[in-house]
Amino acid sequence: MASGVNPPRAEGLRVLTAGQRLELHRGGRLLRAWPVSTARNGLGERRGSECTPRGRHAIRIRIGEGCPEGAVFVGRRFSGEIWSPALAAAHPGRDWILTRILWLTGLEPGFNRGGAVDTLRRFIYIHGCPDSEPLGRPRSHGCIRMRNRDILDLFPRVGKGTRVEIL
Repeated sequence: MASGVNPPRAEGLRVLTAGQRLELHRGGRLLRAWPVSTARNGLGERRGSECTPRGRHAIRIRIGEGCPEGAVFVGRRFSGEIWSPALAAAHPGRDWILTRILWLTGLEPGFNRGGAVDTLRRFIYIHGCPDSEPLGRPRSHGCIRMRNRDILDLFPRVGKGTRVEIL
């Protein structure tokens, strides 16, 4: 479920791909930081590359408010499932998108917005993942993965339009 609620906006998020870390900045200060996992294919903007796009972005859509921790999303909709090791065993190889989704849009035409480099049309998110997935090293299919408890901490701190810089 998409959320129309807009909590107080953060100055911005920074995704430091070299350190596999997401930072929340407000008032010129670092407020929080969390470990993440970006794309195993590295950095890049092209559709089909399974790379994490660089540059300036913004949160376009917030999805999952009110859903339980571990909620499974398929096509950006809550499937009604809650992630568990048994569910994972029944669906090996599935790219789990859990708990909350922050769908990003690029802000740089020709670089990460429009045509074959459009972050929104590439379905690039910040989202939760199973605790069994290692963070701190690139392993995703292009998105930015976080622990479920961390995305639950981040989600109410950011709103639609919050800037996200991927470095």
